[in-house]
Amino acid sequence: MASPRRLGAPDAKNRTVLIDAAEQLMLEEGYAAVTARRVAARAGLKHQLVHYYFRAMDDLLLAVFRRRAEQGLERQAQALASGQPLRALWQHSTDTRDTTLVMEFMGLANTREAIRSEIARYAERSRVAQVEALAGLFAEGRLTSDACSPEVLTVLLTSVSRVMIMEQALGMTIGHAETAAFVERWLRRLEREP
Repeated sequence: MASPRRLGAPDAKNRTVLIDAAEQLMLEEGYAAVTARRVAARAGLKHQLVHYYFRAMDDLLLAVFRRRAEQGLERQAQALASGQPLRALWQHSTDTRDTTLVMEFMGLANTREAIRSEIARYAERSRVAQVEALAGLFAEGRLTSDACSPEVLTVLLTSVSRVMIMEQALGMTIGHAETAAFVERWLRRLEREP
């Protein structure tokens, strides 16, 4: 019986360099450009090292996704802990810096179950954190709304922002300014601003 193949250490510098290279290729040329040879060339390493650190290319892609998703969860936690959590959550949700990468991962999710499952897992973690934070703010009386629950509020804020970001990436902007203005008025009312 063959022993399992040894993998490089998860905190090794070369592993991080390979993740960085894969992310840059995805951003510049799309996920189809992320091959072992292309990633290794971008990283300035031998292509065999890609499979020393990652059993399969999907494992490398998952490492890219997880790193970005963890960073997103950290930014979201900071937003939800701010003095104006709804506004900060809206600003976090409308941040376009990760749009290209998100769209690439959504494309991958169409054909790769592992990617789809990981996106769903992180999205659920994000949603749970949002609901818990907003439920606490409602309980403290810092937020007020008789129109919706924390669950509905998080779905509305994050869904509208995602659609706007995807449309902007495609070059669509009709109705965006009006929607952003509406959300701003709504946030002021919910967060009891004058």
